Amino acid sequence: MPKVYVRTYGCQMNERDSEQVLRMFTEGGYTVTGDENEADAVLINTCSVRDQAEQKALGKMGIVMSQQRDRRHVVYGFMGCMAQSRGEELFKAVPSLDVVVGTQKYHKVYEYVDGILKKRLEQRMDDPSHSLRGTTVCDIAEEEGSQNTIRDHMAKAREASAFVSIMQGCNMRCTFCIVPDTRGQERARPIPEVVEEVKRLVGEGVREVTLLGQIVNLYGRTEFSIEDGKSPFVQLLEAVHEVEGLKRIRFTSPHPIGYRDDLIKAFTYLPKLCSHIHFPMQSGSDRILKAMRRPYKSERFIEICEKMKVARPDLALGTDIIVGFPGETEEDFQATVDVVERLQFDTAFVFRYSKRRNTPAAEMDGQLEESVKEERNQRLLEVVNRITKAKNQALVGTVQQVLCEGPSKNNAARLSGRTQQNRIVIFDGDADRLAGELIDVRIEDTTGFTLYGTACLEG
Repeated sequence: MPKVYVRTYGCQMNERDSEQVLRMFTEGGYTVTGDENEADAVLINTCSVRDQAEQKALGKMGIVMSQQRDRRHVVYGFMGCMAQSRGEELFKAVPSLDVVVGTQKYHKVYEYVDGILKKRLEQRMDDPSHSLRGTTVCDIAEEEGSQNTIRDHMAKAREASAFVSIMQGCNMRCTFCIVPDTRGQERARPIPEVVEEVKRLVGEGVREVTLLGQIVNLYGRTEFSIEDGKSPFVQLLEAVHEVEGLKRIRFTSPHPIGYRDDLIKAFTYLPKLCSHIHFPMQSGSDRILKAMRRPYKSERFIEICEKMKVARPDLALGTDIIVGFPGETEEDFQATVDVVERLQFDTAFVFRYSKRRNTPAAEMDGQLEESVKEERNQRLLEVVNRITKAKNQALVGTVQQVLCEGPSKNNAARLSGRTQQNRIVIFDGDADRLAGELIDVRIEDTTGFTLYGTACLEG
């Protein structure tokens, strides 16, 4: 039985896409392995949002290939955003590469890889000295309906949560981002199909789903109509909320554009919606937001956040911020710090701006030195970390409802789960009994970023 290894770099959408690919391989008779050195097919799902992810992916593939020089039948492939943006040139960058598959062709990966592998194994039987290289596939073409192909999941014992892809693509043109080029235009799945997928997951024991979209709150705006003043996305939330046995709903990532009052109001009457929103701000400076081609001003972003906190008082806010964007002055940076202090984000991912080829920002005047970007990155992280630690410290002594996800990744002897606000909690207990259950946990300690407590169990 052949074995497949998949490594994923980047966002939750990439993770979800990789799961779909793995499901197709298992249906085709492959075994999934976590050891690339025993795999017959090695696939890397790549992200192009930041250069670091691309370099990691290329580096990983190079290491794997050097370790497997005596296993000449192995098929190597890139899939995802970097594959989409770089296409054929990857065969020159990585000479032994076999397959390059773009973001609208995940459902073709198994077919391409399995075809090459079978041919090579036959060649090896006929002539063991054959080089077994030569056949390559590059498919980065657009495909209508590709958003409907990410719908299957890997069977997992007592899985508490799962990602559900509801759309693909993005119509925005932020000057720093290549996603519209790598993921294509917005394309939404029909509400009934998403609901059926959620029902299947709940039937398998899932209690929490995260709805995924590049700009998730713009779901279906070009395909579906507004009904009773509710956007297609709110209609979807209501439909998913009705699934019996589902306990929690999350979604990521929304955009200030299209974040209307109907979505804010949904948090007042849909209790399964978790009290957590990851809401990318990118900058607190109106001048930089305009240069980024983000169609909102800082005060509009603040207004939405403050309305959300009124609708759901226990709401936790997370965000993404880019520092060192071309032309960013000290005053622009300070405006970002001021907004962080005002909104008191529970979490924030802070990134130094990095050039992405074929984006307007890469050609802008005013590119900053790396030392300036790093200094601002560290200053903002100090602010973010101070706020996060204070908020977690304030939870010591309280009881929090936690969805148990099973053994902790860092210590299998203990359990891990998340609160409604997406805070990680570590506690003791029986994984077989508690995985997938909602449990009250008394918080007793914190490292600043992780909470530790004792489960409040009857008996």
